[in-house]
Amino acid sequence: MDMKIVKSEKRLCMCCMEEHEVKTVLVKEQATFKGVTVGYDASYLYCNVAEELYMDERQMQENDKCLKNAYRKMEGLLTSDEISGIRAKYKISQVDLCTLLGWGGKTITRYESHQVQDKAHDTILKKLARDPEWFLSLLNDVKENLSAESYQKYLNTATILYERDQDSYLRKSIEASYVKFHGNQMFHGNRELSLDKVVDVIRYFAASALITSLYKVKLMKLLWYADALSFKNREFAITGLVYQALPMGAVPVGHNSIINLRGVPCEEVDMGETNAYRFSLKEATLFPALSDEDMNILDVVIGKLGKMTKNEIISFMHKEQAYVETAPMDVISFKYAKSLQI
Repeated sequence: MDMKIVKSEKRLCMCCMEEHEVKTVLVKEQATFKGVTVGYDASYLYCNVAEELYMDERQMQENDKCLKNAYRKMEGLLTSDEISGIRAKYKISQVDLCTLLGWGGKTITRYESHQVQDKAHDTILKKLARDPEWFLSLLNDVKENLSAESYQKYLNTATILYERDQDSYLRKSIEASYVKFHGNQMFHGNRELSLDKVVDVIRYFAASALITSLYKVKLMKLLWYADALSFKNREFAITGLVYQALPMGAVPVGHNSIINLRGVPCEEVDMGETNAYRFSLKEATLFPALSDEDMNILDVVIGKLGKMTKNEIISFMHKEQAYVETAPMDVISFKYAKSLQI
């Protein structure tokens, strides 16, 4: 018999009723469940004296679960561990998850132990696993049926997951828009796009007391100068952003999405007839994506341009060879960084 020994310990053997080394082993077995033949690893205790396999009560339950999980996998259903993983993701109890879904109070308990869910319930659980927004919607519907403490805990957890998912989708969208630039190092400054660095550069600027009135137009210019100065000094940019020549100067591709990335301290300000985007970070903070050399370059940019008004930095940018030599809306080549004014 093919057995894999998991552990061996001296104990009272319930097979021969003698105290000796008893091995816990895994044995490959096949069984039929709901008309489907499945293979799985069954756990047994092995008595060397009687040369017999036997199970304790815990192993009986675990082997039953293993059999049913093997069936679930063959049928494309969530395993019991994956179902409990959904609960762990939202930090929700079995009973409260049933309340959320409008199911019987013991349904999730059964699904995590001995009962295989039907495909309709499985589809609902899979949707819940990948859609925190739907969880939040369901949570709002059953708010009155949960304790205030539990409701707040689930709300906080799901909100964080939702924001994280939104940021993930946004990052993938931005990264997809940059794929077409991969082959030209003069477009991205010999640096692969790093959105972590983009976020930290913005945060670094936003935290500086030496930068006045940091709104979107000014920020976009500071980003270009940071990357251009880095390329001038080191032959590679900091962020990997690609910049276009727009009427008010250099602007990175995907700029409207970039300012919505998680961690970017952006505040929309009502300016009367229009809204503006202001960037400010008051608390002392760390910038883990940036090296000391990166921050030294940012400090130079801040020292040279931080006190400029929006119009002053636009005028300054318009005199750059990089801007003068680039047709409107075209990508600005980093080859012009060598003639940078700072």
